[in-house]
Amino acid sequence: MTDLASVAGACGTVAVVAPLLLVFVLGAPALAGAPLGERATDRACRALIAVGLLSVVAVFVLMLTTGDRHVVVNLGNWVSIHHPTDEAAHYHFAVKFEFDRLSVPLALLSFALCGTIGAFAARYLHREPGYTRFFVLFAVFLTGMVTASLADTIETLFAGWELVGLSSVLLVAFFQERAAPSRNGLRVWVVYRVSDAALLVAAVALHHTAGEGDFDRVLGSAPWPHGRATLPEGQALVIGLLLVLAAAGKSALVPFSGWLPRAMEGPTPSSAVFYGALSVHLGVFLLLRISPLIAASVVLALVVIALGLATAVYAYLAGAVQTDIKSALSFASLAQVGIIVVEIGAGHWFPILWYVALTHLLGHACLRVLQFVRAPSLLRDYRELENAIGEQLPRAVGPLAAAPRGVRGRLYRFALERGHLDALLACLFVRPFVGLFRWLDRLDRRWAALLRGAEPEPKPETVRPPAPVQPEPAEHRT
Repeated sequence: MTDLASVAGACGTVAVVAPLLLVFVLGAPALAGAPLGERATDRACRALIAVGLLSVVAVFVLMLTTGDRHVVVNLGNWVSIHHPTDEAAHYHFAVKFEFDRLSVPLALLSFALCGTIGAFAARYLHREPGYTRFFVLFAVFLTGMVTASLADTIETLFAGWELVGLSSVLLVAFFQERAAPSRNGLRVWVVYRVSDAALLVAAVALHHTAGEGDFDRVLGSAPWPHGRATLPEGQALVIGLLLVLAAAGKSALVPFSGWLPRAMEGPTPSSAVFYGALSVHLGVFLLLRISPLIAASVVLALVVIALGLATAVYAYLAGAVQTDIKSALSFASLAQVGIIVVEIGAGHWFPILWYVALTHLLGHACLRVLQFVRAPSLLRDYRELENAIGEQLPRAVGPLAAAPRGVRGRLYRFALERGHLDALLACLFVRPFVGLFRWLDRLDRRWAALLRGAEPEPKPETVRPPAPVQPEPAEHRT
């Protein structure tokens, strides 16, 4: 039994190291100025993703063989601080990975879908100038997903959470020669900052109240979903609300849904794997991970249900009026995410729904990846069919058309404006955030100029194009 446990631990370590090795294999030559060719990049992605996938499968088989419901890979305490007088104030930062009923399915999903999208992107981005850059960011995303899904401490989860957010934002702004992708990438980055700040504050609060951030101790030592939170109900509510806020930002739940259509500026492969399948479900995974906190607080469960219902209704209305296929699919995905969140909240009374939510997540992610990948060729097929028959194919009647006449106009306006959530995010978060950083940039430039003993750089002025030269009248020409 001990030998099997050691083998499972070794396979688990390989599963975590494989995507990190892919980042090094693709990134190191690119930084050295000699990036790998397209064929070598494709082979490296397929090989290392296959190694990671087989490692997770091996751990899963060993878990079934030994009857062990979870396997923990502990890489030790990377930070350990002992208080000289108060033993309860001891702080440690451990890097631990847990393979259980929740983490193993998501890790398998991450490797399988990233392998599928990697094979698709190798052909879709053929001869694209940013081919290597895409796959390096793609490898960073896979590393973050595997790290976050297998994390057994909130610090390890935060590391994977940040890698997923960074790679997602950079791929939204992938076509950086155009203004719109860069601007929309900035919008997504600001919302992610709010989400990450909530997760970081939750980690600090968890250490302050429980003394540690290990999930197997804070959320109970029993395998998921049978763990029982060791925190009192009040503390569970406060920390749970912070984690719900973090999940809302990452999964585009209301009121953070405005950034989701903007994220469609990235390439189709990244849109499929990020906002259709994996990244948009990472917040849902966090809610499933903290299900013991939801079970410990009725108020927290009601908040999760209300958030899911609001998101599902909003996405249904906004998706009904979309005119491009990627935005329509993104809102359809968001509607299903809202339903999954409702299932998680209702798990407070019916724990079987947590299994339903996990199954719903896995099936929905696979479906959306296939739809996003099929979307470009589907549009081409529709055009060819319309050209062949000589007329436009009939369009489906939207669900808002069945609303009463007095309500229909208001619903259409609400849907077309996407609930004004995008404007709300701009007013409350984006503009103050960007304005603060611009002020800090000006302050930094003045401070640097003062240290150099030079005059501060003048504020750049808007350069207006010269007025067009009017031709001289014919009578004045020589």
